[in-house]
Amino acid sequence: MFVKTKLFVHGHVQGVGFRYYAQTKAIHRNIKGFAKNMDNGSVEIVAEGETRQLEAFIDDMKKGSPLAKVENIEQTECNEEEAFSAFDIRY
Repeated sequence: MFVKTKLFVHGHVQGVGFRYYAQTKAIHRNIKGFAKNMDNGSVEIVAEGETRQLEAFIDDMKKGSPLAKVENIEQTECNEEEAFSAFDIRY
C-alpha cells in the first residue's frame, strides 16, 4: 500500500546534517518527498512510499544522524496534493 505522511522531528536536528541523512535514507528506501528546517528548530518531513519502506524510514528518523539528538517525532496525516519524483532538501 502506498501512503504519504508528515513528520515533525524535534530535538537537536538542525546544523547536524539531519536533512541530508533523511535524504540518504529516503533514497535507500525508495521514499519520495522532502525535508525542510522549520523556524522552531524542528525538521519537517513529507514522505511517501510503500507502507513497509515508510515504516523503516520513520525508524531511521527516530535514530537520527550521527550528530543529531532526536527527542520526539510528531506524525500527522498529510493532505498535500503535490506529486514527488524524488526526495528533496528544501530551504
